[in-house]
Amino acid sequence: MEPIHLLLVDDHSVVRSGLKAFLNTLEDLEVIGEAENGISALEQMALIRPDVVVMDISMPGMDGLEATRLIVARVPNCKVLALTVHTDRQFTLEMLAAGASGYISKLAQAEELVSAIRIVASGGCYLQPLQIAWLVDEYRRLCHDSNFSQVKSPGFTDQINRLSKREQQVLDCVARGWTNKETGELLHISHKTVARHRERIMAKLGLHSCAELVRFSIQSGIIKI
Repeated sequence: MEPIHLLLVDDHSVVRSGLKAFLNTLEDLEVIGEAENGISALEQMALIRPDVVVMDISMPGMDGLEATRLIVARVPNCKVLALTVHTDRQFTLEMLAAGASGYISKLAQAEELVSAIRIVASGGCYLQPLQIAWLVDEYRRLCHDSNFSQVKSPGFTDQINRLSKREQQVLDCVARGWTNKETGELLHISHKTVARHRERIMAKLGLHSCAELVRFSIQSGIIKI
């Protein structure tokens, strides 16, 4: 099976070197390119076709927001995962609006980064608990501003019934913003098993983005607004 090909974009060479050395120790991941800013990233994209771009935000020349917009527009099949020191709400929402499939802090554990890469590469989305809470708040605001009326459709019940009992348990934890590790501890399974369940959930429900997951969780009644 082909490994997940990665492009690392960060203006600090030490960060890129450390990430590359670590990620290349894993059989299913391979760093095939590096870039120091958005301009360099776009140049690399013309030469290689990574599955996932691990993107910093604050960089000289062209920042991660603009680079993400252009990459998603030009190469729709490529996924962008933001890896940044910024933990404030505005950066999270702007990166998601730009087309990022995930957002993770540089303070996260290495295993969480690996899990995030695998999830976005498979077509899912990855957010940490605080970011999920922000996205839910934003969706609530939009719903209320547009006089949204939450009506639980029978179709949502049918979709949830497609999931196994374990997948329903994992979906409930994901909707509450729990990490793979926290979910695994609650359900007495490994974080890797949780990640696989998350991937299957997204596939069975036909969800492709963080926003779609939140919308489904609210409209199906998993999250109450």
